[in-house]
Amino acid sequence: MTEDRILLSLRDLRKWYSIRKGIFGKTVYVKALDGVSFDLRRGEAISLVGESGCGKTTLGRTILGLEEPTSGKIIFDGREIVNSDKKLMKWYRRQTGFVQQDPFGALPPFMTVKRILEEPMIINKVDKRERRERIYKALTEVRLTPVEDFLNKYPHMLSGGQQQRVVIARAMILNPKLIIADEPVSMLDASVRIEILTLLKKLQKLHDISIIYITHDLSTTRYFSEWIFVMYAGKIVEKAPVKELLKNPLHPYSKALLAAIPDPDARNRFIIRELPPGEPPSLIDPPKGCRFHPRCVHKIKGLCDEKEPPEIEYERDHLVSCWLYARER
Repeated sequence: MTEDRILLSLRDLRKWYSIRKGIFGKTVYVKALDGVSFDLRRGEAISLVGESGCGKTTLGRTILGLEEPTSGKIIFDGREIVNSDKKLMKWYRRQTGFVQQDPFGALPPFMTVKRILEEPMIINKVDKRERRERIYKALTEVRLTPVEDFLNKYPHMLSGGQQQRVVIARAMILNPKLIIADEPVSMLDASVRIEILTLLKKLQKLHDISIIYITHDLSTTRYFSEWIFVMYAGKIVEKAPVKELLKNPLHPYSKALLAAIPDPDARNRFIIRELPPGEPPSLIDPPKGCRFHPRCVHKIKGLCDEKEPPEIEYERDHLVSCWLYARER
């Protein structure tokens, strides 16, 4: 990957939350992110998948600067973001957009659509004439037309799909280079979900935006992104192009996620699917070695439960952190 095509680089990123436990107030840490590294190209879309509590949303919020990382590096467009000054952070926040999971909760109920879209431009000192032009352009691009019908409406006057379109318009209003979409369709009706994902994909191509799509639904990733990154217990365990991972998952956890996708074929309703036993580990005291080993039926005793697996490139552009494949090298 050429350096000039890389927009975002994460290097060994960690986010630990300190909490006090017990009657003596002992400080322990919730290791929500524990060594995450990847590169994101300009104009590229990746899907970050995994079950609830694996660290997906924390990773998105840390990238956006809404959470201060415990350690590691965030390099955006060649600039180091962690521990940067206020001027650089203001520039960085203008380069990024956020599409939240709950559109109604993400929109201030006391503001009109016009005011919601105008707010980030006022903060960034965009002149009044340009603000008007951008608002009309943004609402047109998210297909809320005629624009005049929506400018003076409040969020409660809109449907869920329309609310999410306003959230997308707000994320786009400052012409960002990166958008993080955190479960953007999980709270919408099934009939609206494909429309919103198609809209995001169209806007990505139109404006050459990079998108990190956070989801637990692997069935939508094939229509949206070029890459899938699989997270488990605060770590990325597998990275691959979408078609490659869906066809040939390597990590036992990735295989379990794919096996859990509902099958619409009624002929397969009696097929018993093998899913990993147990529950995800506590991030306060994660297991030694591979974090998936307590649930893995393929674990190698004395290795998986003792040493953390390295990330290896098993095939071209297909990386996995698992001793089953590291031992073959």
